[in-house]
Amino acid sequence: MTTSSPETGSTETACRNAELFARAQAVLPGGVSSPVRAFRAVGGTPLFVREAKGATFVDENGTRYLDFVQSWGPLILGHAHPEILSAVQDAASRGLTFGAPHTGEVELAERIARQYPGIDRVRFTSSGTEATMSALRLARGATGRDRILKFSGCYHGHSDGLLVAAGSGAITLGEPSSAGVPADVARLTSVLPLDDEAALDAYFTAHGDETAAVILEPIPANNGLLLQRPEWLRHLHELAARHGVVTIWDEVISGFRVGLGGAAAVYGITPDLVTFGKIVGGGMPCGAFAGAARLFDRLAPLGPVYQAGTLSGNPIAMAAGNRTLQILERDGVHDQLEALGDRLERGARAMIDAHPDWRVAFVRQGSLFWFAFGDRTVPRTDSAIAADAAALYRRFFAACLREQVYLAPSAYEVGFLSAAHGDADVDRAIAVFERALAETFSA
Repeated sequence: MTTSSPETGSTETACRNAELFARAQAVLPGGVSSPVRAFRAVGGTPLFVREAKGATFVDENGTRYLDFVQSWGPLILGHAHPEILSAVQDAASRGLTFGAPHTGEVELAERIARQYPGIDRVRFTSSGTEATMSALRLARGATGRDRILKFSGCYHGHSDGLLVAAGSGAITLGEPSSAGVPADVARLTSVLPLDDEAALDAYFTAHGDETAAVILEPIPANNGLLLQRPEWLRHLHELAARHGVVTIWDEVISGFRVGLGGAAAVYGITPDLVTFGKIVGGGMPCGAFAGAARLFDRLAPLGPVYQAGTLSGNPIAMAAGNRTLQILERDGVHDQLEALGDRLERGARAMIDAHPDWRVAFVRQGSLFWFAFGDRTVPRTDSAIAADAAALYRRFFAACLREQVYLAPSAYEVGFLSAAHGDADVDRAIAVFERALAETFSA
């Protein structure tokens, strides 16, 4: 039998992805376990990953790709980091789950509280969706109010009350809300545009005293990378405080990725509650919500707001998260990522500036980056994203994929740099991006 090179594939393996996708569609809805993976927004057959290490992965066709998705963000140190693997293997040798307290969850909670501003207490969950859902329940229990405020295009997981004008996979599929969400639940969620002080003022005048919480991605990264003005963020924070509204920052993506103190440290604003995911599990399923003791004193078993999870604080996830945050702090990883990000940004902006006919802009915050198609102005709101952005991105994505550079299969998802990427990877990506953009705008 002919063997294949992980760099090029072979005749025997060339159709393996397609074969697996056909099998998957017979047993998994759409052939996937999460909608955006189905490639419907970009066309073609999803890649089935065989193995991954560092900045790359190998698919079932035997082709190696330079990966800028990194499992949608948690792998800030890259795939299969040896210290993370060692920590996971050591933890697994002592048991996969306990359903009982253990040292690892105490250590990770202490580490999170030490690194992120304003945290007294941490409660672990198994996902970011659980974390945001639980934070909202805690805010409602603490205030005795029912209404919540969110912002158009921000995605906070798939709990019913938050699938209203959502981003992420919902916008990728062209459905900003979801069937199956009861109208009575949706009526308790108010939605405002980002970057609009007048809309904030009007809302808080009318509904501030009946609102339990305002939830926000301070660095919106699920419907494009929609960087917000610090002045707008401060105005929102001040209005919420004035009306007794709990401020929840969803840092599931930005937490520990843009810095050890997340967006709170970047903007100098401390939310009442913060939700985490992705990185705090070091690549394992994990989430957390955290914040002030005055709120957490109301959470069971101390107070009447109930929240629980059999796998919360899972020892393997705690081991991976502990080691990840330890390495970030020990090795100055964020300085390294900022240098890589700056190199990518300079290269991307130079090639865009050299082609004034290309309708695209590049935006970056730390190790997060995004190509905003359809205009040369960086948008701050979902409504400012061009109508043909998805169609243009589809061409760009396909051109990059042919050169074995893997980006998110959605025009609205961001790219992620990791500590496993190096200067050569960034330079290769810039060259591929330039050829892909030339092809995109010559069509």
